[in-house]
Amino acid sequence: MEVYLPWGKPLFQSSNTVKPKTQEVITIPQGAQGVGQPIFILGEDAERQSGKSAQKNNIAAGKAVGDTVRTTLGPKGMDKMLVDSMGDIVVTNDGVTILDEMEIEHPAAKMMVEVAKTQEEQVGDGTTTAVVIGSELLKQAEDLLDQDIHPTVITRGFNLAANKALEHLEDMSEEVDFDKKRDLLKNIAMTSITGKSAEKAYEKYADLAVKAVEAIMDKSEGEVNIDKDDVKIEKREGDGISSSELIEGLIIDKEMVHADMPKKLKDAKVALINTAMEVDETETDAEIQISSPDQLENFLDQEEEMLKGMVDKIVDSGADIVFCQKGIDDIAQHYLAKKGVAAVRRVKSDDMERLARATEAKIVNSLDDLGSEDLGEAGSIEEKKEGDKMIYVQDCKSPRTVSLLLTGGTEHVVDEAERSMNDALDCIVTALKSGKIVAGGGSVEQELSNRLKKYAQSESGREQLAIRAFAEALEVVPRTLAENTGLDPVDALVEIRSAHEEGNVNHGLDVEKGKVVDMRKAGVIEPKGIKEQALQSASEAAEMILRIDDVVSAGELSGGDEGGAPGGGPGGMPGGGGMPPGAMGGL
Repeated sequence: MEVYLPWGKPLFQSSNTVKPKTQEVITIPQGAQGVGQPIFILGEDAERQSGKSAQKNNIAAGKAVGDTVRTTLGPKGMDKMLVDSMGDIVVTNDGVTILDEMEIEHPAAKMMVEVAKTQEEQVGDGTTTAVVIGSELLKQAEDLLDQDIHPTVITRGFNLAANKALEHLEDMSEEVDFDKKRDLLKNIAMTSITGKSAEKAYEKYADLAVKAVEAIMDKSEGEVNIDKDDVKIEKREGDGISSSELIEGLIIDKEMVHADMPKKLKDAKVALINTAMEVDETETDAEIQISSPDQLENFLDQEEEMLKGMVDKIVDSGADIVFCQKGIDDIAQHYLAKKGVAAVRRVKSDDMERLARATEAKIVNSLDDLGSEDLGEAGSIEEKKEGDKMIYVQDCKSPRTVSLLLTGGTEHVVDEAERSMNDALDCIVTALKSGKIVAGGGSVEQELSNRLKKYAQSESGREQLAIRAFAEALEVVPRTLAENTGLDPVDALVEIRSAHEEGNVNHGLDVEKGKVVDMRKAGVIEPKGIKEQALQSASEAAEMILRIDDVVSAGELSGGDEGGAPGGGPGGMPGGGGMPPGAMGGL
């Protein structure tokens, strides 16, 4: 798949494209020794772009990434369908998921993708906002470059603007005691979920997310400690989204290995082993010669005795159920069932660690080391069949372990529901850790834009233009919200500007009503950390891209030497720009 920039350079590029064979040549000037002698600086496989050509190319790539996800921003944003070469489909409006699934090759475009990934890793939400702001900063910088303003001046102005914006963001944020205002956590979760596929059940999802975080939260000495790994998300297809539920305990997507094993256990002793209950194969090639049926029978009896010995060690420890990270032989399953011990095999390592935390059992690497002191406890363990069979481990010794069972009509719906829930959980965690919130609906960006425009007047020199450009770039958020809602972006922006000039700091665009209202009173709020991270990531990425005035690419692209189009940049197309028919195929 290839997506071409206006002058024929591909942004998204298939792996079988060939670079043109070029060489960087310097010719010795007249009067020097060896007149006219060319000196080859770069190899034949290298390509170089420098000056304004490199800057324009990088800016166009960054803008293209922003345009790709821009229509997904906000509650009324659209979804993207991504289809890979195997025909697998992903339907989502999550910015980082979209960019991660796309085959982006341009180096500057990859830097914009890193903005989304950093946002996801640090705060979990706001990935689209960060990329859209970064893209708009590059667009504003391009206009300044056309006015012959040096990139260093632009980046210095952007840096001043970003620092001032962060100061104002701190002033604008509201410190909240969530112990007294728990309802705000639900508002934060609903703001995050609105616009995603789980929106139809956004109140229930927000409630589940808040309860899950509260269950795993540890607040001591004024500090909030939350390990999101203590919340396990399991998915089940078939039921509607509204059937999702919170389980105080763990859900293991497995079943008992033998039909005769107990399906329900009370006050169970839990053993966790990280070794196979199978007869080990020799590490070197070995040959066993059997010349009579008696020898074969003795050999099989020995294997059975070894497996029976493993079972005896588990029974002697006092375990009622064993969770094994590896395989369990059929004979061992039979003996465990006869002894009334339940067993689950091939449990994921993450689930083993969660079980260890929940039941306070120790994961043993050898059955010889297993003793009663290594066992954990669970008040209830039950195998349930709801679609697929799953094992519910509840009433554990550690209360800070919960599971969210998300349901949906199809695989794609459930996958998007999981992404929505993860975003909601991350927003709640970010809010609890910082203790500060801001209004949504583009109100923050518009207020920062107005304040930066006033700040620009206090600066002398051309940096003033860059600061003003930064302020103009922030307005892309309310403008895009209006566009994605179907409103006139100019009218909406004028109304929001007027409201903020009158001192209404929290006024933003209510996309449901199509009006500018106080978003704080409307319950549309976000953690301050999300806006803070978006501003930092977007401005730093834009500054780095603008400082690049020379791009040297050497070596062959991975994936072969044939195919592709000659001329232009890496994998460029001959002649003019535009997008050839079928260029979006295989996205």
